[in-house]
Amino acid sequence: MRTTQDEKAIFVTQSSMPPYEEYIEAIKPLWDSHWLTNMGKYHIELENELKRYLDVPELSLMVNGHMALEMTIQAFGFPKGSEVITTPFTFISTTHAIVRNHLQPVFCDVKASDGTMDETKIENLITEKTVAILPVHVYGNVCNVEKIQEIAERYSLKVIYDAAHAFGVKYKGKGIGSYGDASVFSFHATKVYNTIEGGAVAFSQHELYERLYNLKNFGIRGEELVVSVGANAKMNEFAAIMGLCNLRHIHSVLAERKKCAELYKKELEKVKGIHFWTENKYATNNYAYFPILVDEAFPLKRDDLYNCLKQENIHSRKYFYPLTSDQACFKNKYKKISLDVARELSANIIVLPLYAGMDAGDIERIVDIISKKLKRE
Repeated sequence: MRTTQDEKAIFVTQSSMPPYEEYIEAIKPLWDSHWLTNMGKYHIELENELKRYLDVPELSLMVNGHMALEMTIQAFGFPKGSEVITTPFTFISTTHAIVRNHLQPVFCDVKASDGTMDETKIENLITEKTVAILPVHVYGNVCNVEKIQEIAERYSLKVIYDAAHAFGVKYKGKGIGSYGDASVFSFHATKVYNTIEGGAVAFSQHELYERLYNLKNFGIRGEELVVSVGANAKMNEFAAIMGLCNLRHIHSVLAERKKCAELYKKELEKVKGIHFWTENKYATNNYAYFPILVDEAFPLKRDDLYNCLKQENIHSRKYFYPLTSDQACFKNKYKKISLDVARELSANIIVLPLYAGMDAGDIERIVDIISKKLKRE
């Protein structure tokens, strides 16, 4: 007799990887050159390929998405103690990047319709200390970029998008990274597209490229010349080659993820108490995640459903819970801020497993478990 623990474990994601032979063949030249870092051949090639694919004017590769965001904020040179309006409904990296730059996060509520920053609530948060708006294209859902840009221009603010979830997304025919003053992507192993670990900043002003170059490479501009104080956030050549290989397969990866998402939707739309967001008709979807909302019509609370799936060896995520503003590291500093929609979403959302190559039978198994909980009531 099979037990729950006998069932195959299904994790919330699985890293997309090229064929083994393809990657091994691609890294062979590194053994001849011994050039493993410091903006080598493959680093340069990947920057150019990603500029084309993402449809952005300029792009700077980084060691990971967090450092890309942290250094982008630093590159703008905001005065210490300035305020940045951002969302609490995101991964903690977004908030940490602001705080680690000695700036103050000002949390704006989000929209129930897609989890992105509520642009109608931004202006009331602007003070004489505000220097930027930092929204997130959460789950790949596109923010209201027109309204956010309009507000930013009226108050002379910078707009830095956290586009960690939005790789390859286009909005009204333009690459999502072309909006705002800068957009930051993550190429972590769990993302739609990965370089094992990595990130990038997309932008339009070339002078930002020079500032980011200095920040990620100790300010070194020659064998005997260091022009500014910087850090070390360069992408290595092994990661760049993984990125080049994965980019060749990105179309099939996105197609497979779409197929999985459509199967989930087809089956779950029949389940009372389970909802998912409507796609933006002006934006493409990269199917980065499959979040569902659990309401009072479903017999289990979100946490109970999460635990139930876990007991069946299915590892979903309460993504994002708690809100970044409510994390222990901030010692209740932001707990009394009115973030009603964000807290409601955080309490009721769950991200189901989704990745390229996922077996349709695994999706049906997950849906069956969820459906049976409703039928038992």
